[in-house]
Amino acid sequence: MSVTSVAPVACVVYRCSQQPEMYLYLRPDLPTTDLPPPLLAKVGRLTPVMNLELSPDRRLARVDVLRVIEAIGSSGYFLQLPPNGAVNARLNFGGG
Repeated sequence: MSVTSVAPVACVVYRCSQQPEMYLYLRPDLPTTDLPPPLLAKVGRLTPVMNLELSPDRRLARVDVLRVIEAIGSSGYFLQLPPNGAVNARLNFGGG
């Protein structure tokens, strides 16, 4: 699929309470309650921060927009991890 054939995709961006600088991009018609329970446990409380229309010509600060569009199209969401893989160990090992 060429970049020019990618249709714009709407999404809602949520800030995740469990980890600084972690964001969830979600298809607007997908309720957060329908997300997989392990994902919900990792992200914590979700706070909506903005609505976006993603297209190949839109630049995102920390992730390739085409990866986000593809993930939203296939699973309905994309989880943006903190820069440089700085994820709290409690997210990886289930600690409290």
